Amino acid sequence: MTEKYQVGVVDNLDSLFEVLPDFIRKSIEEQNNEDLIEVVMDLGRPPEARYPDGFVLLSDQLVETEDLDYVVQRIGAFTRDNRAGIERTLHRISCIRNRLGDIVGLTLRIGRAVYGTVDIFRDIVVSGKNVLLLGPPGVGKTTKLREIARVLSDEFQKRVVVVDTSNEIAGDGDIPHPAIGRARRMQVSSPEKQHDVMIEAVENHMPEVIIVDEIGREEEARACRTIAERGVQLIATAHGNSLKNLLLNPTLSDLVGGVQSVILSDEEAKRRGSQKAILERKAIPTFDIVVELRSRDSLGIYHDTAQAVDLLLRGYDSRPELRKKTKEGAIEVIERPKALETKEAVSHPTPEERAYQVLEGKMLKIYPFAVSKNYIQRAINQLQAPLEVVDDVSQADILLTLKSRYRKKSTKIREAEFKGIPVHVIRSNTYVQVQKFVRDLFGLGEIDPSNNSGLIEAERAARQVLKQREAAELLPQNAFVRRLQHKIAERYNLFSQSIGEEPFRRVIIYPQSLIEEEVER
Repeated sequence: MTEKYQVGVVDNLDSLFEVLPDFIRKSIEEQNNEDLIEVVMDLGRPPEARYPDGFVLLSDQLVETEDLDYVVQRIGAFTRDNRAGIERTLHRISCIRNRLGDIVGLTLRIGRAVYGTVDIFRDIVVSGKNVLLLGPPGVGKTTKLREIARVLSDEFQKRVVVVDTSNEIAGDGDIPHPAIGRARRMQVSSPEKQHDVMIEAVENHMPEVIIVDEIGREEEARACRTIAERGVQLIATAHGNSLKNLLLNPTLSDLVGGVQSVILSDEEAKRRGSQKAILERKAIPTFDIVVELRSRDSLGIYHDTAQAVDLLLRGYDSRPELRKKTKEGAIEVIERPKALETKEAVSHPTPEERAYQVLEGKMLKIYPFAVSKNYIQRAINQLQAPLEVVDDVSQADILLTLKSRYRKKSTKIREAEFKGIPVHVIRSNTYVQVQKFVRDLFGLGEIDPSNNSGLIEAERAARQVLKQREAAELLPQNAFVRRLQHKIAERYNLFSQSIGEEPFRRVIIYPQSLIEEEVER
C-alpha cells in the first residue's frame, strides 16, 4: 500500500504572540517558529522559546510579576487544573503557583490544527469500530483526534460529540475551533468529571461517534465500556506507550479486555505444557483496534485487540501492522502480519478444518443472532470450550441463531452465508439448547469436558503413543470427531484407522515402529 497525502497546518501564532509582553514578542517574532513547541515564562528567569531540538533564550531581561500579570489579563480564566486558553485558538496556557496560590510561572504551549495526518490510518477511523490511540507525549495524539472529528463529521456526515477536558481538543471559549468540523463539543470543567460527561453525551445527544482524549481513570474506563455496549463508536487516547505497556496498567487494562489469573487443573496444565497459574484475558476488549503512535509519521496497528492480547498473555510476540509516512509524503506499509496478508486469499475452511484450527491454538469465534450472549458465555466457561463471542458477523467463524429466525433469512444470516460462514440453528433460546450446541461442536462429554473431549483424548493418545511406542485405542465417536482424530494422528506422523461398527466405531492410533515391523514381515 503506497498512497500520498498532503498536510496543512493552522497554528494561529499571531493570537499567541499578541498576549506576550513587548520585549518577548519582538524577540520571538525574529525566530523561525515553524516547529515552536512552547514559550516558558518563570518569575526571576529569562523567557525561553522551546523547539524539538532545544531552546532559545528570548531576552536577557528577567521575567517580573508585571509580565506574568500582562499575559494572565489577556487570556481566558484558569480552571481548577491550572489551565487556560485563548479563545478560538488551540493554544494552552498552564500556570505554576506558589504556596500562597500566586502565579510564578507560565507555560504557553502551541496548539496546531494539522490537516491530513489521519490519512495514514483513515481506513481504521472510518471502519465504525472502537479505536484506541496509544503513544508517548508529543507524537500528536490530540492533533489526530481533532482531524478524526472533522473527517467523520464533515466528510462522512456522522453525529460526532467531542468530550473536551480542559478545552484540550477544540480550544478555549464557548465556540469550538473549526479544526473539529461540524462535530459538537461538550466541555469538561475538571478531569475528575470526564466520565460523567461521557455518559451524559450518550444519554442526551444521540451521537454516532464519541471522541475522548486521555483516558486515565478507572471510572473513565468503565464509562468507555458502557458507551461501547450501547453501540456508539468510541475513539479515544490513553496513557501508555504500547499495548504491552497498557496491559501492565491495572486501572486501564480493562480497555483491552483486562487480565485475570487462572488456576488450571493438573491435567490441563500438562496438556498445555504450562504452569498451573496462568494469565488470561478477562473479557471482550472495549476497543476493537489499538493504534500505537510510534512517532508523528509512523504507527503500528493491532487490527484484532482480543487476538493480540491473547498472544501477549501466552508469551508470544504479537506484531502489529506497521505504517509510515515517507519524506515524499507517501504512506507505506512496512510490515504486515501474515494473517492480514493471507486473509483474502484463504477460502473459508470446512467445519472439520475450523475445529482442527482450535487444536493449533486458535479460538473459534461465534456470532449470536437472537441468541443470548450470556448463555453462550456461561456454556463456554462451564465446558472450558475454546470459543469466543464476537459482535461483528464478519469476524465470526460460526453464526448461531434460532430456527424461527433462520426461516426469515434476515440480513445478518444472508451476509454470513454470502461470506461462507456456517450458520448453526437451535430450536429455542434456552441455556440447555446453547450448552448442547457447544458440546456437539467440540464433541465434549457430559461429566468432565476436559477429560472426555474426543479431540483432547486424541491429542493425549498421540503423545502417549510417541512416548511408549504402543498402540492406543480411543473411545467410540461419531464420524465428524473421528475425522478430526485421524488428522491429529497425521499431524504427529502416526498411522490411524477406524474399527468396529456404529455406534461403537472408534479410532486406533499406531506408532511408526509397529507399521515398519508389519512391512518387514
